[in-house]
Amino acid sequence: MAMGKTPGSGDEGEEGVFAEINITPLTDIFLVLLIIFMVTSSVIVQQGPGGGAKAGLKVNLPKGGAADVTARTTDMSVAVLADGRFVVAGNVVSQDELQKAFDAAKVKDPDTVVIVQADEGVPHGTVVQVMELAKKAGLGQLAIGVREGE
Repeated sequence: MAMGKTPGSGDEGEEGVFAEINITPLTDIFLVLLIIFMVTSSVIVQQGPGGGAKAGLKVNLPKGGAADVTARTTDMSVAVLADGRFVVAGNVVSQDELQKAFDAAKVKDPDTVVIVQADEGVPHGTVVQVMELAKKAGLGQLAIGVREGE
């Protein structure tokens, strides 16, 4: 048996050995690994740092004037998503849970400012509903969050 010969190279009686490397299985392995990494990374990004409702909360704030209110650590931010859900501290809450959060904020600091960050597509009535819940809890200092205009 001759080494390094390919089939049909002259010696018909001897079986030739392929001297080429077949990279098809190696390519298949890399493609499978690439797919696994792509799926894993997309799952990790969707889960976010806290997982679940905290990830991917996009609120498209309307444009407004220059920001004249500086946020304090005691301020309470309430986001109203485009589908009408309420988000407090990164958690989606119901209307009853929102009322309880306002009551707890009033007990903690009576001068808490409630900042309502509503998506542009949210009906005006939903924003007023959040403000009325805050007033009902005794929080009279309200602000509406906007992004800076051009």
